[in-house]
Amino acid sequence: MKVVFMGTPDFAVGTLKAIAGAGHEVAAVVTQPDKPKGRGKELAMPPVKVTALEYGIPVYQPVKVRDAEFVEVLREINPEVIVVVAFGQFLPKEILTMPKYGCVNVHASLLPEYRGAAPIQQAVIDGKKETGVTTMLMDSGIDTGDMLLQSVREIDAKETGGSLFDKLSEDGAKLLVKTLEGLEKGTITRIPQDSEKASYARILDKSVGKIDFNRSAHSIECLIRGLNPWPSAYTFYKGRTLKIWDADVVSGDFSEFAPGQIVSVSKKDFVVRCGKDALSVKEVQLEGKKRMDTAAFLAGTRITVGEELCQNQ
Repeated sequence: MKVVFMGTPDFAVGTLKAIAGAGHEVAAVVTQPDKPKGRGKELAMPPVKVTALEYGIPVYQPVKVRDAEFVEVLREINPEVIVVVAFGQFLPKEILTMPKYGCVNVHASLLPEYRGAAPIQQAVIDGKKETGVTTMLMDSGIDTGDMLLQSVREIDAKETGGSLFDKLSEDGAKLLVKTLEGLEKGTITRIPQDSEKASYARILDKSVGKIDFNRSAHSIECLIRGLNPWPSAYTFYKGRTLKIWDADVVSGDFSEFAPGQIVSVSKKDFVVRCGKDALSVKEVQLEGKKRMDTAAFLAGTRITVGEELCQNQ
């Protein structure tokens, strides 16, 4: 099948490799423009571009795919299908209707749940037991197109946004290859989404990670895992940002303390009261310091029972 692949970040790389490995003709890769990165602000190529160049695939980086000039480029390529994985731009109707088999998107959730930008992290934050990937035919809405295939993935008890990202990237690559095969053979039945069951995973920013210790320990522990490695969950200790990378729920009655107060300290951890239960903090990163386990942190920082992690800075 003649394919045009549209994608940008690491999540899309596995799918591009799988399509090429399955013997499809990847006629072109479309990705976002190179962007300045790091302290030197040198231009860095998107991960998908790096992979495409390794495979010798022509790369296009339009600022806007809707521009008439680029739309004409796609018409000349004449793909049978356009595969879209975390591309980062909306496709106009003239592109959506161009290929014989349509524009197929790989989305990292079990649609219609978690439409939107951050479905992987949100599934962990919400304490879900399972999630998955969905292939769908794109339409003019945001993740609203007819579903093609789905695969389900259990979420481990200590799953992070990062570890789930890697797993779903692999799952999505495999599912997309099956989807292309099914479309070509005519064995896939399109399934309309039930919009009444839809939910949305909004774009994440650093403010999402600010910990409110009035919430339950369980919900905070899920937040910590969901935002690992980015943008991270954090609080404040003596005027400095304290990122919390790992913690365990401690059940019990800690009513003699206020939410955010330290209820106990050992050589390996410290325990913070939450709205319900408490958190045993296992891994931290104090502003200006490296990420470390709590034992190493406590070896150089004196924390005492009754101190409070500030929530309002």
